[in-house]
Amino acid sequence: MTDVAEQSGRTPGSGRDLRSLVDPVVVVAFGGWNDAGNAATGVVDHLQEAYGAELAFALDPDDFYDFQVNRPLVSLTDDDERELTWPTTEVRVGRLADGRDLVLVQGLEPNLRWRQFSTTIASALQSANARRVHVLGALLADTPHTRPIPVSTSTYDRELMTSLGLVPSTYEGPTGIVGVIGDTLARAGLEVLSLWAAVPHYVSHPPCPKATLALLSSLEQLLDTSLDQGELPELARAWERGVDELAADDTEVAEYVSTLEEQQDATELPEASGEAIAAEFERYLRRRRGN
Repeated sequence: MTDVAEQSGRTPGSGRDLRSLVDPVVVVAFGGWNDAGNAATGVVDHLQEAYGAELAFALDPDDFYDFQVNRPLVSLTDDDERELTWPTTEVRVGRLADGRDLVLVQGLEPNLRWRQFSTTIASALQSANARRVHVLGALLADTPHTRPIPVSTSTYDRELMTSLGLVPSTYEGPTGIVGVIGDTLARAGLEVLSLWAAVPHYVSHPPCPKATLALLSSLEQLLDTSLDQGELPELARAWERGVDELAADDTEVAEYVSTLEEQQDATELPEASGEAIAAEFERYLRRRRGN
């Protein structure tokens, strides 16, 4: 298999080479089964816009997509010319405010050759000198929209698990490309952190900016740096107000939300100690000051 980074590692128009990056921040998300409410891909879209990430390369869609399942899209340009866009996975490169390079991997969950697909992505990230990869996902869950969106973080790396105080994942069952990518990257020697947001299932229609913001905030904590949140906080508040209005017009939905709130309040652990709260607040202030 041709090394994809050697084949197309330079950013068109800028000459940017993935191999010139040093310890980049890597964020990966895929649309489809792994992306309830478009919450995970929403993070990559936001980071791409916020940090001006430019295209480094795109995978050949003929190798990985069934076009009867994920069909190409036709659109009109500003000059009224018809443009055909094929489903694919793209790697983009930007730079964070703290000077670190940012690598964004995003696409639709592939239909074909998952092992080859995952190996290709792993090869590209190794060429980019990546050490750690943040893989994002979102699932539908019995969680109320009125409470903070839960985000679970897990890793295959026992040492990393211990250093971050994470609990081993006990999930068994079907997995999507996020799980396969994570396994492939870990076997290739990269540190992999998986972040999953729990999107309220009764308002699953995308977008879900509150879940996107929750994932972005969790990523901020793991990176211990401030990330540009843009309009996400206001969009999240507007989304919640909109769901509130829908619930107010439907007694059954309102009662169901109330039940979910009671269940979550009853099962949540006691609040952290004062020292833990103070330490987290210090980290928050440090991130906001740009370290």
